[in-house]
Amino acid sequence: MSLDTATIRRIAALARIRMEDHEIVQAQSEINGILGWIEQLQAVDTDGVEPMAGGSAVALVAAPLRADAVSDGDKADAVLANAPDRQGAYFAVPKVIE
Repeated sequence: MSLDTATIRRIAALARIRMEDHEIVQAQSEINGILGWIEQLQAVDTDGVEPMAGGSAVALVAAPLRADAVSDGDKADAVLANAPDRQGAYFAVPKVIE
C-alpha cells in the first residue's frame, strides 16, 4: 500500500499540520517506507508462535502481586530532615495569602 500526495495532504489537514510542497513529498516517501515495513511484517507466518511476554493469562497468573495497602513509608523523619524549616512533623512554609 502506498499513499499519494492528495492523501498526505488530507492527513496533514486532519492533523492541522501546515506542510509545504517539498515537505509533502518527503513525508510521502517516509510514510510509504513505513507502510512497506509493515507489509513485510504482516507477511511473516506467526501461526503456532506463542506470545513471549504480557497479554496472556499465563503471564497474569504467574506474576506475583503485592497487597495494595496505603502507608507513609516509615520515612517521615528522613524526609523532614531535608526541610529548610519544620514545625513538628510538618514542613513550615511562608504565608503567601494575607
